[in-house]
Amino acid sequence: MHHTETPLPLGTGPLRGVVVIDITRVVAGPYCTMMLADLGATVIKVENPSDPDYVRGFPPFVGEDGDKASAFFAQYNRHKLGVSLNLKTEGGKALLRQLVAKADLIVENFRPGTMDKMGLGHEALLAVNPRLVYVSISGFGQFGPNSRRPAYDNSAQSTGGLWSLNGEKNKPPLRVGTIIGDLSASFYAAIAALAALLHARSTGEGQLVDVAQQDSVMTLTEHAIVNYTVAGKIGEPLGNDHPFVRPYGQYACKDGYVFFGAYTDKFWAEACRLFGEPELLRDPEIDSMDKRFADEVYERRVAPIVRRWCAGRTKAELEALAGDLIPLTPIKTIAEVVNDPHILARQMMVPVQVAGHEVQAFGTPMKLSKTPANAIGSAPGFGEHNEAVLQGWLGVGDADYAALAKQGVI
Repeated sequence: MHHTETPLPLGTGPLRGVVVIDITRVVAGPYCTMMLADLGATVIKVENPSDPDYVRGFPPFVGEDGDKASAFFAQYNRHKLGVSLNLKTEGGKALLRQLVAKADLIVENFRPGTMDKMGLGHEALLAVNPRLVYVSISGFGQFGPNSRRPAYDNSAQSTGGLWSLNGEKNKPPLRVGTIIGDLSASFYAAIAALAALLHARSTGEGQLVDVAQQDSVMTLTEHAIVNYTVAGKIGEPLGNDHPFVRPYGQYACKDGYVFFGAYTDKFWAEACRLFGEPELLRDPEIDSMDKRFADEVYERRVAPIVRRWCAGRTKAELEALAGDLIPLTPIKTIAEVVNDPHILARQMMVPVQVAGHEVQAFGTPMKLSKTPANAIGSAPGFGEHNEAVLQGWLGVGDADYAALAKQGVI
């Protein structure tokens, strides 16, 4: 029996109706497709039956024993439809081609060359669907001498220059405390995918989108590139200090630390008034921004003043006293961020369902006034939507479906 086609569930938002085939795993890729899903795209997450996305095994878990599910997986896979497909089998390849024929985008994060080897590279799939946007996320990109190298987030942090800039002054550099290589590649992939989608919509012409983690990290190094190309300075760790702006950094207070950044003449004047020392404004040694920037003057005069202002007060007291008027913010723990009334007001904490359990995860920072993104959704169980997608949408008949399951294709 051949099924009549049933439409896929549609998201809400500006990308409603856009279909994305997601064959990515871990974070660089799944986060990109989740952003598209938050914006309304229908994302079909394809996993290998014998080797599912291994972050399904990452802690922390919700639920018990056989019923437990990864909250980490849930955080990067909400709204997606779960389909199992072994792309190493001929049947799996054929089904992927069928999916691609009806889709707008495919996103993959295999090592360059892997998809070509399976006969599923961008040229092969663009032959199936000429308007396809084929997004490849990798450590070093699809071309260049290092393109075939294996890579993790740390590979990108180290080769993109960010690692060398991070850490304390005169100490060995430290990696940035999050997977910024994976995350930044996901952002750029989502932006480029949307640009390519616009082009495909107006011309019918698909293309390859090639995003490298190393490239992505390199663009996050702020002043370091031009400091070197123009002034010959090689950036190094500065800890919590800025290379040329002071006071601007971390200062200890009664119950932790705050960021104090009142370095302009306007903000410095406001700070002196707020902390009850307006006479400092007439002090000829520190009465202008450039004087306060000088290393020796900052260390001898300015830093002790700011330290004194902060030391006797709590984070909450400092924020209440000065937060509305000068750049002074508590350095919040994750517990404080999650419970921050401002974060909650902006719906930046949302429930995500996974395997019948609820996980509190971060929401979406993309706030659109007319076509809002939606961050509340479910992460799929493994192969949960096989029937809806393969039988309902692709029209695979019952007998063929049973055979695919028997052969280990799905």
